[in-house]
Amino acid sequence: MGRKFSLWLIHFVFYLLARVKVDGAENIPPSGGFITVSNHLGRLDVPLIYIFAKRDDVTVMAAEKYRKYAIFRWLAKQLDAIWVDRFNADFHVLRVCLERLRRGGVIVIAPEGTRSKTEVLIEARSGSSYLAAKAGVPVLPIGITGTEDRLVVEGFKRLRRANIHVQIGKPFTLSPLKGKDRDETLKSYNDEIMCQIAAILPPEKRGFYANHPRLQEILTKENE
Repeated sequence: MGRKFSLWLIHFVFYLLARVKVDGAENIPPSGGFITVSNHLGRLDVPLIYIFAKRDDVTVMAAEKYRKYAIFRWLAKQLDAIWVDRFNADFHVLRVCLERLRRGGVIVIAPEGTRSKTEVLIEARSGSSYLAAKAGVPVLPIGITGTEDRLVVEGFKRLRRANIHVQIGKPFTLSPLKGKDRDETLKSYNDEIMCQIAAILPPEKRGFYANHPRLQEILTKENE
C-alpha cells in the first residue's frame, strides 16, 4: 500500500510540474538486471525513472543529505531506495546493489554523483563503471533535459509545466575488470558510459565530454 501511494504521489507531482516526453522506451529491457545511467540536472531526475520504467524492481540511490527530512525518509523506505554517501566509498551499498542486480533488479545511478551546476555534463566518478563491470549486466544510457531546478521553479511560479525530454539509448556492456591497470580501465569505462549519454543529449548539453574522441566515434557510427 505504501509503495503504491508513493508511486501515485510521484506521478501526481510530475503531473503538476511537468510534461514528460519519452523516446526510446523500446530499449528498456523487459526483464533481467541492468543499470541505468543518466546525466543529473535537477531534483526531479531521481524520481523520473518511475514515470517511464514499468517495472516493480527499480532501486534508486538517495543522497544521504536528504535523510534528515521525514518525507524523504518515508519515500525511500516505501520505494526500497538505497541511501548513499556521495563522497565516500561504501562497500555495503556496493554489496546491496550487486545482490539486487543478481536477482534481476534495476539500479539507477547518476555517474556524475551530483547535480551539474553548469547544467551540462561534468566529469563522472567511477562508481557506476565499477558496479557495471563487477555485475556484468547491461548498462542503459539515458539523456535528460528540462529537469533543471531553475526551469522547474520558474515554470511553477508562472503556473507553467516544465517540458522534460527523456531519451533512452541502447544498452551496452562492459568487460569484467582484470588485475592489471584497473584504474586506467575504470577511467575508460567512465568515458564510455558518459560518451554514450552524451551521444543522446543535445550538443549544447555534452559539456566535459563534448570533444571526447570516443563520443566522436559513437556519433560517426550512428550516422553511417
